[in-house]
Amino acid sequence: MNSEIRSSVRETLFKGERLCSKKIISALFETGNVLHTPLFKVVWALTALPSPFPAQVVFSVPKRGFKHAVTRNLIKRRLREAYRKNKSDLCEYLKSEDKQVAFVVVVRGNSIPDYSATEDSVREMLNKLLFNLRQKG
Repeated sequence: MNSEIRSSVRETLFKGERLCSKKIISALFETGNVLHTPLFKVVWALTALPSPFPAQVVFSVPKRGFKHAVTRNLIKRRLREAYRKNKSDLCEYLKSEDKQVAFVVVVRGNSIPDYSATEDSVREMLNKLLFNLRQKG
């Protein structure tokens, strides 16, 4: 792909954008908002994060549906890649409103989605999250 066509903003997923705090994750599951897509359950909340990034995310693939660690890791890799490529609208909105959000993405089902289906579902999930954030704020 030609470099002039691509935007000047790097599409990366920094370590600071990954949610690692057990305290925040448990608070999300206790008091967070929930939204569903055909492939995901998303638990999210507006919160003050100890990070300069507007959004922090963690991806979870349950052992119940996917017994092998190799399969779970494959799905998480695909999710991170799809999120990395499609997060720009969410981050721009959060920066413009000076808000921070933390969310957990839990995969539903027990079949391995291909990358195109994963990316479509991530886009749908981010659009729903953005819609809900605009409703709350």
